[in-house]
Amino acid sequence: MCGIVGYIGSREATPIVLEGLRRLEYRGYDSAGISTLDQGKVAIRRAEGKLVNLEARLREEPLVGQIGIGHTRWATHGRPSEINAHPHYAGGFVVVHNGIIENYLELKDQLRGLGHNFSSETDTEIIAHLVEQRYKECGDFEGAVRQALAEVRGAYGVAILCEKEPGKLIAAKLGSPLVVGQGQGEYFVASDIPAMLSHTREMIFLEDGEMVVFTLDAMTLSTLAGEVIERAPKTITWSPVMAEKGGYRHFMLKEIYEQPRAIADTIAGRVREDHGEVFLEDMKIADSFLKGLDRIYIVACGTSWHAGLVGKFMVEKYARVPVEIDIASEFRYRDPLVTPKTLTIVISQSGETADTLAALREAHDKGGQVLAICNVLESSIARESDGVVYTHAGPEIGVASTKAFTTQLVALYLFTLHLARVREMLGSEKRRTMLQSLLSLPRKVEECLEVNDVIEQAAQGLMQARDFLYLGRGNQFPIALEGALKLKEISYIHAEGYPAGEMKHGPIALIDEKMPVVVIATQNATLEKVAANMEEVHARGGRVVAITDHDSPDLEAKAETIFKIPATDDDLMPILTAIPLQLLAYHIAVLKGTDVDQPRNLAKSVTVE
Repeated sequence: MCGIVGYIGSREATPIVLEGLRRLEYRGYDSAGISTLDQGKVAIRRAEGKLVNLEARLREEPLVGQIGIGHTRWATHGRPSEINAHPHYAGGFVVVHNGIIENYLELKDQLRGLGHNFSSETDTEIIAHLVEQRYKECGDFEGAVRQALAEVRGAYGVAILCEKEPGKLIAAKLGSPLVVGQGQGEYFVASDIPAMLSHTREMIFLEDGEMVVFTLDAMTLSTLAGEVIERAPKTITWSPVMAEKGGYRHFMLKEIYEQPRAIADTIAGRVREDHGEVFLEDMKIADSFLKGLDRIYIVACGTSWHAGLVGKFMVEKYARVPVEIDIASEFRYRDPLVTPKTLTIVISQSGETADTLAALREAHDKGGQVLAICNVLESSIARESDGVVYTHAGPEIGVASTKAFTTQLVALYLFTLHLARVREMLGSEKRRTMLQSLLSLPRKVEECLEVNDVIEQAAQGLMQARDFLYLGRGNQFPIALEGALKLKEISYIHAEGYPAGEMKHGPIALIDEKMPVVVIATQNATLEKVAANMEEVHARGGRVVAITDHDSPDLEAKAETIFKIPATDDDLMPILTAIPLQLLAYHIAVLKGTDVDQPRNLAKSVTVE
């Protein structure tokens, strides 16, 4: 997850690009860089760390020029360092890039065979060399970019400069956000609207497979194949807060729809599919310690605790280590049996949750090691833990957690594969298969979001209910808890999540014709038993809302409404089943007129006990 900014016009580029990077710094903190083009020569300034380091470098070594590109980086390929910072240069071409090039090793080998030498560990540098090579063959900047990007597999938002054609800036998009700003005799391009909003409100949103060529006089939008596109800019009338919402009505809805990207960013740079290996760059917990574990505690609050419950299923199944789940506010008061062989995993979106931070310190005081799963770089929990798995979800502003939750599940899945490999409990072939399923997950989340209209319509018939029951079995029981929590948080409707097998041990007494029962009925070993629960609800006049990944006349006969999602491995299915439950809670809350993003009595980060 990185941020890119580009400018071409009559003003000095550096201050404009730097301002844009400040507004995009949430997208990456590891390094930053700027390149300008002046009198046919490019100059580059880069710095490791936060943007202030680049600003200090620019005060010592200013850049001039009226064309410029900039980048703020969250490291994927290659460690955080100045040499891995963008922009990257090769043979007169300079590139900034947001995304991941999946076939970069293959392209790198080809280019080395043609005499190219590489100076960084990044996948991005491949693009600069590839454009250089294609320019040698065709002699045209635009044509070289088209040919190069046609060979790339993966996701990218790129901006490229060329010394040989100094009056141009080219940008293109596939799978990573890119927005064009149209000013008076000047043009802007960036990963997000706020980077340009102080200069122009006329915006064009690029679609996948599109490229734009800027000169001082004009811009030309086209497909990568060269077909010219006519698209009028949209006038952005939002306040700065609305701009951050990207046009969505609420932050929560925006963050629900950001989940394919957020999950992809959590995975990016961390898997080596051919070897079935996972790389956790900030782990810093020795394999020898992981091999000798006596137990694992997973400690968290609220939604993060639900993620931990799912994590217990994964870790015990594949790494064969006993796992206990604790609510952080209870953990340190019960004198937990932490030993020097115990790993405590603390999960927190903000990294500042007071109870979770206290639990971390309790585990350390007892001699154990702590791994944090966290979204915020350099937060208190991240700093005090022995190792970190960052979720890379980006800022989550809505109080009801959505993308933070699903990326926490992805992080737990990645950790499980790492731990299972270290403990020699899972063979490489099985790990490869599991990683293949993980890599297909962002696309399947996109398919889940396509059910939105069906869910919005169903919400109209459910919004008047005073109580809901959510049922799930196995690793879907935590998702039942999470679905009920989402509904409670933002619609103020009472809801309970229950293990489906416990329905007859009490909750069945509540079921009548006014009670919606949301049942997660995916294909696994307990499907028949869940179907029996649905029949019991149906027989008592209850209203069944089912989430399923398969077509079944039997389920259709028992359910008032069905939300169909794609199939995936059972270990990853909780990520998919969470999506329709988030949307259901959202639409019911909107219909009831509650404050979706800032529900009463709740705060985003609970920093006091």
